[in-house]
Amino acid sequence: MDGVSFNLEKGKTLGLVGESGSGKSITALSVMRLIDQPGKIEAGTIKFEDASLLGLNNEEMRNLRGKEISMVFQEPLSSLNPVLTIEEQMAEMITAHKKESRKTRRRHLVDMLKKVNIPLSDKILKDYPHNLSGGMRQRVMIATALLLNPKLVILDEPTTALDVTIQAALLDQLMKLKDEMGLSIIFITHDLGVVAEIADDVVILEKGKLVEKATTQEIFNSPRHEYTKKLLDAARFLEVAPQ
Repeated sequence: MDGVSFNLEKGKTLGLVGESGSGKSITALSVMRLIDQPGKIEAGTIKFEDASLLGLNNEEMRNLRGKEISMVFQEPLSSLNPVLTIEEQMAEMITAHKKESRKTRRRHLVDMLKKVNIPLSDKILKDYPHNLSGGMRQRVMIATALLLNPKLVILDEPTTALDVTIQAALLDQLMKLKDEMGLSIIFITHDLGVVAEIADDVVILEKGKLVEKATTQEIFNSPRHEYTKKLLDAARFLEVAPQ
């Protein structure tokens, strides 16, 4: 990554956009301090409120993850453990940060699943990931990320594998939760159509470099970089392509 710099205001949504390999996910993993070895952050700063994330030790960073900053990864099946129930996996987020009785914790989980529009939430807690549809698994991941009322949520291509109807419903629910919970969101996607629906500001990445950043309106009405124009042209082509 080279020259990537952006700010996210409280309560706003930032779209992080680019094709595969542009550096979107590695940027998010850098914020979370989850880059696999031998990768490392060699220079720069990452600030969250008044804290310098690069200055925190591993324990301090673990305490921050989930509680203050959460991330939802692209493919829920690779994030969810196939041999644990949904309840067991969601409960891990709570028990890592605070103590709750089993009854209180279960009520907490059911309430959050209802917030992401999962019906029969109590029953689903007993299910395993393979029992759920792709859209339901993604909702479980989002519910888990929101359990501790984080201030910032990073969503890495959360709707890529979903059909258009389910995607639209999920995005609508996300925006309602953003307003209800006062969330700030970094939304990673290659889809500028999604960005148009939800983002306040947009950062465009190409091959590990930031090529453009502006408000969503400016990106769509007066893009400056050729790569941004290419992405917009591709989005428009997909919209008019025959079914």
